[in-house]
Amino acid sequence: MSNESSKQLDNLRHSLAHLLAKAVLELYPGVHNAIGPSIENGFYQDFDMGEVKITDTDLPKIEKKMRQILPSWKKFSFEEVTLEQAEKLFGHNPYKLELAREFAKGGKKLKTNNPGNFLDLCKMGHVEEPAKELKHFKLLSVAGAYWRGDEKNKMLTRIYGTGFFVREELEAYLKQREEAAKRDHRKLGQQLDLFTFSEHVGAGLPLFTPRGTIIMHAVRDYLNELKEAKGYQQVDIPHIGKQELYKTSGHWDKFEDGIFEVKGQGEEFILKPMNCPHHIQIYASSPRSYRDLPIAYAEITKQYRDEQRGELQGLSRVRSITIDDTHVFIRPDQIQEQARAAYDIITTFCKTFDLEYKIRLSVRDSKKKKSYLGSEANWQKAENELASLLKSVKEEYFIGEGESAFYAPKIDFIVRDSIGREWQLSTIQLDFVQPERFDIEYADDKGQKTRPAMIHIAVAGSLERFLSIMIEHYAGAFPTWLSPEQVRLIPVGSVHVKQCQKLKEEFANNDIRSAVDDANETVGNKIRKAVKLKVPYLLVIGDKEAKSTKLHIRRRGADTVIAKSKSAFMKHLVEEISRRKDQDL
Repeated sequence: MSNESSKQLDNLRHSLAHLLAKAVLELYPGVHNAIGPSIENGFYQDFDMGEVKITDTDLPKIEKKMRQILPSWKKFSFEEVTLEQAEKLFGHNPYKLELAREFAKGGKKLKTNNPGNFLDLCKMGHVEEPAKELKHFKLLSVAGAYWRGDEKNKMLTRIYGTGFFVREELEAYLKQREEAAKRDHRKLGQQLDLFTFSEHVGAGLPLFTPRGTIIMHAVRDYLNELKEAKGYQQVDIPHIGKQELYKTSGHWDKFEDGIFEVKGQGEEFILKPMNCPHHIQIYASSPRSYRDLPIAYAEITKQYRDEQRGELQGLSRVRSITIDDTHVFIRPDQIQEQARAAYDIITTFCKTFDLEYKIRLSVRDSKKKKSYLGSEANWQKAENELASLLKSVKEEYFIGEGESAFYAPKIDFIVRDSIGREWQLSTIQLDFVQPERFDIEYADDKGQKTRPAMIHIAVAGSLERFLSIMIEHYAGAFPTWLSPEQVRLIPVGSVHVKQCQKLKEEFANNDIRSAVDDANETVGNKIRKAVKLKVPYLLVIGDKEAKSTKLHIRRRGADTVIAKSKSAFMKHLVEEISRRKDQDL
């Protein structure tokens, strides 16, 4: 979607937020509307409902009122007002008053808009002809949200909705949303026994079960395999560090509100919000020569962000983040080679998980350059180097202005999952700023002290978030190599348990994960349990199967049973797992 099309869609959705506000105020007199922005895939409007309680069951009534109001809406009219005028116009609404005073104090102009019968305080974009353009919309859900996102403020009622210019796009989105609800990683995570949360531990701090840990370790092992093939070296760092470390890097100023502070005995520390400053200290611990470079430190470790409780969402947004992080220290002449190595790792990784992707070259906001660290020359050089890499590998890309890190431009991989949703996943950042701020060096071929550059690489990024995406991408039916349990052995009776246990040992000797369900239940119940857990292969062992020279195998999702020799099935599984690609029996 072009920037212009995106802006038009934002205007449409923001206009729908106004229409929603008007409808709710008509249905529930005395209610106050707060803010109603467009967001990704839709819009919302916040309300102080007073004593009124509404739920999702009220949405059809509100939507009906919106459609009744719509024909009377003409073109939005706008008028600039003074703070005094705004206070008179919106004196009944404490939320609008707070915003008006805040805007005026910041030197911003105050503007009202009105489509004919609903005066509001707003400066955002709107559609030209609301009665004609606001036809294809749907209200989605009701939630709670603190005013201004601050837990100290009042809890408001937030109504979410979506809208499109074309009916077919709305229907496609609603169908996708329905499919996404079936795949919700929070529900499937419980069904598949992958992770849990405990109020005794704290919100946003996931606890992985043995089954979930198997998946996390499988992804971790694969990442390490890809990185070690490129010569990256494993390191290990502590989870805390001094404030000064992150003040030097600039992360303290950027993330101060989201940093956990730790008090020691006479010293103060923080839980690390990033890993690069620690890795830089490993580099700085010894003199370095140009012959030593590139030096690549790879690690899968925890970092921490004190996210607001209301923003936490399953594994998608957590406070303890298992991050796959690599930092490569390089000479200028090694930039293209090492950026290409990172690109190769990422594209191989995406292919393994059947993830299509598009690429964004994320650069600074050209209107806010002073808010970024580093010199103009270094930013230009870094952006040009990344663009050169993308041209050399013949990748199409688009520019994401304002999407860079605060210290470096980056290449971002936006992946598309199996139902068409997009997620920002992997990243390659070219950084000249951190080496300067930490004053790290190497001796060049003439013995002169020279500044290295750094490449920051995340492949899966947050493993928690990546697992949430994968659960929904596969709808919980993981490929065999990734499945916590690859084969379920089901004995028909107690006399068949021993043979199942023997088979389990043979699978284990071939690094195949299997389990025996020896519960005192019917075979039907055991099969249903295995199906619910989405185990790739089921083997039922009864008298008939015990006498056969072949195994009788049911593949996940298949109605038929396939007979195959034990050696052939073992070979099939070993190949399927080693290739990380499911294949037909």
